Amino acid sequence: MTKLQEQEKGSVQKALLDEKKSAYKKYLELFVGKKSLWYIIKYESIIFLFSWIPGALGLFLRKLFYPMILGKVGKGVVFGHHITLRHPHKTIIDDNSFVDDYAVLDAKGEEDKGIILGKNVIIGRNTILSCKGGSIELGDYVNISAGCSLLSETIISVGAYTFLAGHCYLVAGGNHSISRTDIPIMFQPSLIKGGIQIEEDSWLGASVVVLDGITLGKGCVVGAGAVVTESFPDYSVIAGIPAKKIKSRKG
Repeated sequence: MTKLQEQEKGSVQKALLDEKKSAYKKYLELFVGKKSLWYIIKYESIIFLFSWIPGALGLFLRKLFYPMILGKVGKGVVFGHHITLRHPHKTIIDDNSFVDDYAVLDAKGEEDKGIILGKNVIIGRNTILSCKGGSIELGDYVNISAGCSLLSETIISVGAYTFLAGHCYLVAGGNHSISRTDIPIMFQPSLIKGGIQIEEDSWLGASVVVLDGITLGKGCVVGAGAVVTESFPDYSVIAGIPAKKIKSRKG
């Protein structure tokens, strides 16, 4: 991975504290992501009218109308109710994927790719995919279980056929410099270590934490509750706090 870098990143709190911006402008920057009046009307109307409707009717209406505000939506995509969509024009969802109830798809940022979901991806109930000027890319057949959080200031890339058990936490960025004591830590630069890359056909057990700058090779298995602070090669079985290699799946 690239060496440690310091980089200014705008957090939600920093944006909200900007006294020069009106409440309306803050709302557009944090939620909508576009200044076009027509797009704002579409976004507000579709979320207000259809996001909350339960049952088959809600599924049908969201399938019909959500593609009007998202970047691209393939065939057979299913949206549960009360999904949060931020900067939806930067979210791409391929065929036959499923986003469960109360999930968050937050593609916030100006220069990054946003959120890209491959074919047959499952995003579990109450799971959060949040970009803070970064990107999140999930390959085909990736399964993210309920209550997971993927937070990206750079990039999180998850390869095909990988699945994450419930309440996993992946954070690409989010560390702050603490070198100065004359200003609050929240206003010091973020420390960027290059993002997170999980290769295809891997399995992360429940409540696994993966920190910035980590690569997990193809076919890795991570035991429940592990905290991954270093990279591991293909077919590693790892566990513990911090995670250590127990064995290789290839003998």
